[in-house]
Amino acid sequence: MLKKSLLFIVFLTMVISCKSTKVTDEGIVKLSAKNVVKKNGKAEFDKESMSANVSLKYIGKADIPGLKAALRIKKDSAIWMSFSKLGFPVAKIMITQNRVQFYEKISKTYFDGNFELISEWLGTDFDFQKIQNLFLGEPIMNLKEEKYEVQIHENSYVLEPKSVYPMFNIYFWIDPNNFKLEKEQIKHSLKDQSLMIRYKGFSEINETWFPKGFEINVVDKKRKTMIDVNYKNVIFDTALNFPFKTPNSYKKIEIK
Repeated sequence: MLKKSLLFIVFLTMVISCKSTKVTDEGIVKLSAKNVVKKNGKAEFDKESMSANVSLKYIGKADIPGLKAALRIKKDSAIWMSFSKLGFPVAKIMITQNRVQFYEKISKTYFDGNFELISEWLGTDFDFQKIQNLFLGEPIMNLKEEKYEVQIHENSYVLEPKSVYPMFNIYFWIDPNNFKLEKEQIKHSLKDQSLMIRYKGFSEINETWFPKGFEINVVDKKRKTMIDVNYKNVIFDTALNFPFKTPNSYKKIEIK
């Protein structure tokens, strides 16, 4: 079960330290949806690369309470993670635009394929861009490609697409203080499935807003899954390498 849980965490994965005082609904400036999207775009992550230490907790079919990882991202190019448990290396993953490579040391298995597994788990298409956005605290969908309705609710701007989708509903909560994403939700009505991604606030690091961490909750008819991610020692725009080589003796994981 460890290899399946690690694989799920890797695919998916990825409290402001000086938190701003939240204003009430009545105190939030009323803006058009277009302006909210524009301000969110101006606050977009604008560095070429980042690295961080990550702690993860997974609760699902097999709970993993204490997983650590080193995370490295070269924007729009590569996402690399090296996982450890109790100080021992247990797995690595390398994600590029069209490929996902992963190996796990305990069972000596590896995976080499595309993004079908994560799309199946979450009930919506996932690709490199969406996974990168998840780690960087950006909406998993490009807000500039849709037209939205906006409401002010629970001290946030809430965006909902004007287009009616027969398969799912999607919502984005935007912080009125820094216009970063607070949370996003996709509800798949036909599958009775819900995906919620909730950020733990953003810290300003080198003039860039970056998440302290995030939590993913997936609920459907068969299961409830929670992944909790926290960042430490975040660094931007340094030289990075992405060492990855699958051992020859490992057995390939087949995704059906």
